[in-house]
Amino acid sequence: MPERLFAEFPAVSTVEWEAAIAKDLKGANYEKKLIWRTSEGMAVKPYYRAEDVEKLEWLKTSPGEFPFLRGTRAGSGWRIRESIDIADPAEANRAARAAVAAGAEEIAFGKINVGNVSDIALLLSDLDSVPVHFSVIDQRILQRLLQHLKKTDRTAGSSTGLDPLKDEELAAQTAKEAPPGLVPFTIDGARMGDSAASAIDEIGFSLAAGVDYMAAMQNHGVDAARAATLVEFRFAVGGKYFFEIAKLRAFRMLWARVVESFGAPGEVGKARIAARTSRWNKTLYDPHVNVLRATTEAMAAVLGGADSVSVASFDDCYKRPDEASRRLARNTQIILKREAMLSRVSDPGGGAYALEAITDFVARESWKRMQEVEAKGGYRHAAEWIKQMLGQSLAAREKAVVSRRRILVGTNQFANAAEKALSRMDTARMAAQQRGAHAYEELRLRTERSGKTPQILLCEIGDAKMRGARATFALNFFACGGFAIHAKRFKSVDEILTSEADVLVLCSSDPEYAALAAELMPKLKAAGRSTPVIVAGNPENAAELTAAGISDFIHVRSNPLEVLARWQQRLGIEE
Repeated sequence: MPERLFAEFPAVSTVEWEAAIAKDLKGANYEKKLIWRTSEGMAVKPYYRAEDVEKLEWLKTSPGEFPFLRGTRAGSGWRIRESIDIADPAEANRAARAAVAAGAEEIAFGKINVGNVSDIALLLSDLDSVPVHFSVIDQRILQRLLQHLKKTDRTAGSSTGLDPLKDEELAAQTAKEAPPGLVPFTIDGARMGDSAASAIDEIGFSLAAGVDYMAAMQNHGVDAARAATLVEFRFAVGGKYFFEIAKLRAFRMLWARVVESFGAPGEVGKARIAARTSRWNKTLYDPHVNVLRATTEAMAAVLGGADSVSVASFDDCYKRPDEASRRLARNTQIILKREAMLSRVSDPGGGAYALEAITDFVARESWKRMQEVEAKGGYRHAAEWIKQMLGQSLAAREKAVVSRRRILVGTNQFANAAEKALSRMDTARMAAQQRGAHAYEELRLRTERSGKTPQILLCEIGDAKMRGARATFALNFFACGGFAIHAKRFKSVDEILTSEADVLVLCSSDPEYAALAAELMPKLKAAGRSTPVIVAGNPENAAELTAAGISDFIHVRSNPLEVLARWQQRLGIEE
């Protein structure tokens, strides 16, 4: 039966596909229309075929097999990690037990006030079967945790966020003392992700840190096989869905190679990965969009094979999350696991031509990045260079947000102009996080703080196609500044004169603007009105229109932040 079915669909060669595409393009540039050039430097093709991945050796491996690209275990699934940011041990324990009862499978404690070993015991009471992670830890807490673990029989694992490269002596001593089940070290690539690092930088620099760690442990007499089992890697998962899946898959393979190069047996090269949703792309305005962003990111982490996944509450970026938002974040993963059944299959994307091609690209380029760091003396010696590289990446991504080439829905595009956020934000919490939306949010908050709401009237007139398109553009443009926007269709300039607004925006076609300005501006002056007029578009006769009295032009090449800030100032909205 299958043979007869497939016989009805004869093979189509790549040459035939390309010919069909060329015909449909009707002379349009193939590269510009169909090739996606990413910030990582990859030219992503519109489609992939078996021939694109036929030379990749790992396609023949299974989940759980070296080099673990397809996962570190033959089975599927991941642990739902929930963060508890409560300092008091007793209260933190109660919150953790409540989270577990509601579906969490792993707990990450933040900064805990630990006075003695008894506080550790209190914190972990009734959590013996639940993996726990200490995100914030110092030498004092570490020593008390070690004391507690040595005299208890925890059935679940423990881990900490201790950076093994900050104090080699402490790390080596901890590695020698760590009881079974404790993973005391974390190499935090998520910090780089929050600095807008690309997938290649995040993996390449994390690998370099891992190499430094392995070398440091070796220098202090810690066996490579043991060292490899004592470290966890933490990554931030952003919105570039397929690249984020590929990032985790590629990292596992590369880390296995690193561990192997230190002489450890292959089976200990299983990278332990804790993923969390990105902070960089979360927003104060239209915050429930953060739920959608986090869902996509959690899916990417799961499909990429993370061991544990933490989904931040949608309001985490601007205030302390409440029980409802924490529950929503937790349930996001429970739905993915129980209803979407993503825990049923190991490496579900394995073998997909596009994903495997992206994984190969990310792996190769990340290895090169790691080698660049090694050539500079290793991760710690290259700290300034790494900082410079991350700074350049951050600047490029922030520039993309400003120009709206990088869309943050509800913030720099499709904003709700009527939304107010000033009353719900915690200024200190917002300042503590580096996010791409910051510049636009400050712009809108300036409008809110002023207590003024400038009235912008979009005057649709003339060419039916262009007036609607330009009104839509102008609406999105001014909404980002928190202005009140109204659109109205006019048949004549005289109708526009009867309308009241702080700013008039002409929305028409380029050829019509000269005549409209020549009629409108003198009539406004004659009526004693000084209402500024803006043109939506970038016509060739802009100089002529400026001479006629047009105040400004908004178009796709405009810098929205600069233009909106200028109009805030002109309309009496000060810092």
